[in-house]
Amino acid sequence: MLHFARWKVGLVLVVVLFGLLFSLPNLFSEQTINNLPDWLPKGKLVLGLDLQGGAHIKLQVEKEGIIEDRLEILRGDVRTALREDKIGYTGLAAKNGAVQVRIRDLSNLAEAEKKIKTLVQPVSSSLMSGGGATETSLEVSEDGLIKLALTEEGIGARVKSAVSQSLEVIRRRVDELGTTEPSIQREGDSRILVQVPGLQDPDRLKDILETTANLTFRMVDTSMAAETALQTRPPLDSEVLFEAEDPQNPTEQSNRVPYLVNKRVLISGDELDDAQPTFDSRTNEPVVSFRFNTSGAKKFARVTEQNVGLPFAIVLDDEVISAPTIREPIRGGSGIISGSFTAESANDLAVLMRAGALPAKLTIVEERTVGPGLGKDSIEAGEIAGIVGALAVVLFMFLAYGLFGLFANVALVVNIVLLIGVLSFLGATLTLPGIAGIVLTVGMAVDANVLIYERIREENNYGRSTIAAIDAGYARALGTILDANITTFIAAVILFSLGSGPVRGFAITLAIGIITTVFSAFSFNRFLVATWIRFRRPSNLPI
Repeated sequence: MLHFARWKVGLVLVVVLFGLLFSLPNLFSEQTINNLPDWLPKGKLVLGLDLQGGAHIKLQVEKEGIIEDRLEILRGDVRTALREDKIGYTGLAAKNGAVQVRIRDLSNLAEAEKKIKTLVQPVSSSLMSGGGATETSLEVSEDGLIKLALTEEGIGARVKSAVSQSLEVIRRRVDELGTTEPSIQREGDSRILVQVPGLQDPDRLKDILETTANLTFRMVDTSMAAETALQTRPPLDSEVLFEAEDPQNPTEQSNRVPYLVNKRVLISGDELDDAQPTFDSRTNEPVVSFRFNTSGAKKFARVTEQNVGLPFAIVLDDEVISAPTIREPIRGGSGIISGSFTAESANDLAVLMRAGALPAKLTIVEERTVGPGLGKDSIEAGEIAGIVGALAVVLFMFLAYGLFGLFANVALVVNIVLLIGVLSFLGATLTLPGIAGIVLTVGMAVDANVLIYERIREENNYGRSTIAAIDAGYARALGTILDANITTFIAAVILFSLGSGPVRGFAITLAIGIITTVFSAFSFNRFLVATWIRFRRPSNLPI
């Protein structure tokens, strides 16, 4: 056990060197790190929410909104299907989780059933696994009533899809804010947890996360005044929308300007290629410039050519941001949105436009803000706990085992360096539970050395020579060390699998700490002892 081949010596030293290289950036400032050569690692541990403060927000996908939107689409599909074959109907409506329609002429009932049956689609395999499940179910009555209802499987698939899409949209929005290492993850079937360490303005984050950002370009209906439509009834294909709230002068909706807007969407936000905040060259006011992709630019050019002199509305989440009049055809595929913007609100709108719309409305079900002062206190408490624990262990090992205790302490330092290096390499986020895992690793690291040294003492007491006792001590303690660490590693895996958030952070740190402990406490410590024996050739055991 005390013989090390050259390749083993090289391997041990390379592992220690790599651990040192990946952990060193944590000691330097960002400016110093940026000046280092490109081939050197520059990754640092990121402090978690509980250490540097920030925002913790839990969002829920609104299931009711998804159902309403899906029913509205199905209602349109039913109308189109019946009109294609000129089948008379009445009472087409979406309610109680189903679209229902009554066929006027019962002789057309079979044909209507056949047409609507084509809308009964299986649940997409990309949304949900399971054979035979359909998104809708069809029910036909002899009196001519047809019901197309959403199934539980279909609703579940839509919610699952909405959560997956929302995760990506939220990630793009948060990344656009320039935050450091945000944590965005799914919780359960319909919730999303967002943690943004170091965020200074949590209210701004909430606004950006809650905004659906469904951007549409529609024509303003000039057939009647919006005020008249409010008092009577708007045309069937139009609706009354109000102007967006002025962030500099918040007012009630009833005090804002109403617009009568066509329901038909001419161009959607999905066809935007880019959006950037800028300033109007004439008024020097904040505006948002946008540019369509190729297909959007063609649609925009066609719409502006056909509607010169008419107003069109730019609508974001059922609020009119701007309603300019088309002065001339716009064929460049780009434009400017002006309004009562501040520099920050213009930037936020550009962020939302670039990131895309959420597939469903999200509501905040839990929010927590951690101040940087509390995070600083946590860091100081964690540092004190780590230093006191490490010093106590180092002192005990030196007093109990003398020179061999010194070897154990050197191996302990290497263990911590390796642990920090691996966490930095993985880009891990350090939290309070993570610090607890590091402190626990310190105790576990010397536990292996205690087992080895006590076994060496026993072998020496049995009459073995110094070198033979040391060799036997390492060989016979290895099984016990592996058993103890493997069982702890299994517990860490279970914690990671079943836990969430802080529990997972603790489990990851513990699992990595177990691996570095086995290497440092057995392999590296054994290398130090073997090197000492080769040079000193001891006759007495210094334990």
